[in-house]
Amino acid sequence: MAEANSKTWQFNRQINASVLVQLVALAGLIIGSWVNLQRQLDLLQHDVTMLLQSQRRFEQKIETLSAKSISYEYRLRALESRTPEADIAEGAY
Repeated sequence: MAEANSKTWQFNRQINASVLVQLVALAGLIIGSWVNLQRQLDLLQHDVTMLLQSQRRFEQKIETLSAKSISYEYRLRALESRTPEADIAEGAY
């Protein structure tokens, strides 16, 4: 009975052409997936770089608008202090 069990558990060491084709196809898929992933990461890095540059330009524009807004606010206050009949605090328009 021990001889029967040993015969059923033998491993066939022959490599068929189909197994080689499957291994080559699997390796090709893995390499193709890796290359595609690297390309996608490069595109993502480019998009993030462009987004950061756009954010910097937007921040500069906001700072410029903020400075202009403060300048205009001081100019309006100066004009309001010169004309007593233009009392905006009381709602007289």
